[in-house]
Amino acid sequence: MTYRKVISIVDLKKMKEDKKPITMVTAYDYPSALCCEEAGVDIVFVGDTVGMVVLGYDSTIPVTLDEILHHTKAVTRGAKNSFVLADMPFLTYHGSIDVTLQNAGRLMQEGGAKAVKMEGGTEICHSVKACVQAGIPVMGHIGLTPQAVNQIGGFKIQGRSLEQAQKLIDDAKALEQAGAFAIVLEMVPEELAQLISEQVTIPTIGIGAGRGCDGQVLVYHDLLQYASPLKAKFLKTYANIGDTIVEAISTFKNEVQNRQFPAEDNVFHMNEEVIERLTVSDEHVDDEWKE
Repeated sequence: MTYRKVISIVDLKKMKEDKKPITMVTAYDYPSALCCEEAGVDIVFVGDTVGMVVLGYDSTIPVTLDEILHHTKAVTRGAKNSFVLADMPFLTYHGSIDVTLQNAGRLMQEGGAKAVKMEGGTEICHSVKACVQAGIPVMGHIGLTPQAVNQIGGFKIQGRSLEQAQKLIDDAKALEQAGAFAIVLEMVPEELAQLISEQVTIPTIGIGAGRGCDGQVLVYHDLLQYASPLKAKFLKTYANIGDTIVEAISTFKNEVQNRQFPAEDNVFHMNEEVIERLTVSDEHVDDEWKE
């Protein structure tokens, strides 16, 4: 992998101005980060979806800051020349400003992230503003916000009614004014996502938000169908490595059971003279034991 210039938040805004789509992939470990960097992805995102995709939780809510930090460290070791973005987990930015800054600071200082992401609109703008003033770049996230899934009644499309749509527009503008450098729009109608994208000067990154956003994000495991628990209309599988992996493991199991593996090409041998001397030595020990 050759060195490449790390994209900055200034570069991302310029990409919006130049109408150059932004690519973002959610990854959770060292090997996936290596693949994302080699593929030239603009943003590698360590999302709290790690809870559902990798850790087996039912939602993102149980994910802790230490868990995100652990995975962020792994990703930054793999994607050394990438813009790595880390998620702020549930309730890590809703208390005091001091605690919010401490939590966000850990993801940057210890984890090596270039920025953090927060879910919510006007209600979190004070946290966004405080972080930005402290030198911590923040990406917003509105529409379907998984951390609020129990409040919004499940994983549903947001913004179809006039009231909901206006609220999302207001939220986007408020996040921009608070200093957010970009906004994720999740599971909102395409027309609304395009309208929001046109009304803010910062990039919008869509997931299930149609073609009018300034960029798109998918989870590594979803786009590769790598043991992904999610099935949704807005997802697209670019390679089905999950089936390939299962098939490979099954073949390994069968070869072991049928004594086909290891084969001659997979083993090491000793010098025959050494083996002979060992055999003689073993026989001598047995004779002494019998006496």
